[in-house]
Amino acid sequence: QFQLVESGGGLVQPGGSLRLSCTASGFTLDYYAIGWFRQAPGKEREMVSCSISNRGSATYADSVKDRFTISRDTAKNTVDLQMNSLKPEDTAVYYCASEHWGLCHIGAEWINWGQGTQVTVSS
Repeated sequence: QFQLVESGGGLVQPGGSLRLSCTASGFTLDYYAIGWFRQAPGKEREMVSCSISNRGSATYADSVKDRFTISRDTAKNTVDLQMNSLKPEDTAVYYCASEHWGLCHIGAEWINWGQGTQVTVSS
């Protein structure tokens, strides 16, 4: 019933920008906390950013703070991740996920995941 689909990934040069979108079907994203995660080959998955439902607040990993911005588009039922000043170390598969309790960290239960979208930052 619940499905998330990521889009917007691709190849970009260092210093460039990409905008990722997480689109929901079967439920309304505004009622859930939504997280963006990434995983590079041989590395563990890490949280990049999280948007807390009905609070207008967000968190960011230190490695992307001041470069990435998470936002919600109610009309399109999406949560987007604007990525600026991209670096090669940002290369990874990016995933979005919905959380059961409206939490981003302590106590969070990530119950739905998208299939991922590849972001490659290279010259």
